[in-house]
Amino acid sequence: MAIYRFRISFEDFDEVVREIDIKSTQTFEDLHKAVHRSTGYSAEKSSSFFVSTDNWIKGDEIAYLPNQRKIDRGIALMETSKLSSFIEDPHQKFYYIYNFDRPFDFHVELIKIVLETDPNIEYPYLVKSTGEAPKIIDKSNFGAVAVSSNPVSTDFDFLNEMDFVPEDTDELEAMGGRGINTEEKDEDTEDESEDEADEFSDNDNYEDEEYNNKEDY
Repeated sequence: MAIYRFRISFEDFDEVVREIDIKSTQTFEDLHKAVHRSTGYSAEKSSSFFVSTDNWIKGDEIAYLPNQRKIDRGIALMETSKLSSFIEDPHQKFYYIYNFDRPFDFHVELIKIVLETDPNIEYPYLVKSTGEAPKIIDKSNFGAVAVSSNPVSTDFDFLNEMDFVPEDTDELEAMGGRGINTEEKDEDTEDESEDEADEFSDNDNYEDEEYNNKEDY
């Protein structure tokens, strides 16, 4: 019985790496759960390994908690699929998708094969851990993430975010006393219009008197 050493890295966070030793006779479910003991994620999420080419093109799928459509299709299941049954290359690669609801993608590569097991080690065994796995934001920890990312205040400033412009004059006065009384402005405009009308009327009367005086001559 051989020991496989797999290098597991996040596709989008390649600085986060785990190396895990696992028996060739163990299953993909054993590897799946070992990965998430090392990341801190819940293993009880629908996930899949895909036999992959060197260019990470997905092939046959090995699933955990598959949906009914995949079950009806006769998909391979992690709990019954031994690792050795899918190793065709000493550098075999698997593309791994964790949690289809909020997926993280991983690259899984076989980097070493040891022909003897260590009786003092319980497999799967975490050989190396580099980098912290990114946090998963969901309903259970959304508030906690918000507090940790903003320790000063957890209040969301809706007014600033929406570029709020108050319409009420009381709000304007409270924000600096520069409010404009639109009703008074309209009344002033009407008074100015009436004054201009009276001025034109007076001019017309003056012109009529001047014309009549010319006729007297």
